[in-house]
Amino acid sequence: MAQEPSKVRQDYMPAKDKTEFAQSGFTPYKEKKGEEYMGTEMKEHFKGILNGWKQELMEEADRTKVHMQTDAENYADPNDRASQEEEFSLELRTRDRERKLIKKIEKTMELIENDDYGYCDACGIEIGVRRLEARPTADQCIDCKTLAEIKEKQVGK
Repeated sequence: MAQEPSKVRQDYMPAKDKTEFAQSGFTPYKEKKGEEYMGTEMKEHFKGILNGWKQELMEEADRTKVHMQTDAENYADPNDRASQEEEFSLELRTRDRERKLIKKIEKTMELIENDDYGYCDACGIEIGVRRLEARPTADQCIDCKTLAEIKEKQVGK
């Protein structure tokens, strides 16, 4: 049964995995008529998004640390031991990806401070508010990113 458009939550953005942006309590930015792109208010909006995302990733890392310390058991059965080691290995790989993402978030925060955030690294045009809300660490506009992905596929074959 489909929901009416007015009842669909506008503040929720599903994610494919934990490293993709999925901050709870997210509210899309409403641009004001004649507002300058990446003005003070807009930058504050993205700082809030990035800080919230970073905080969620740090909390997840803390939960993993506690989980691995409290749930580490020395099972007698080799299958149980292997299952636990595989689970821990997967968690550590995920945390490693998140650690890299935290560094990228910090780099993005520096771009905001230096007034370089929101502009494409390749062509220099505005990336766009909606794209940045979908991927706050984006450093290319959709056209340049699409072109880069096409080139990457051609080189990879």
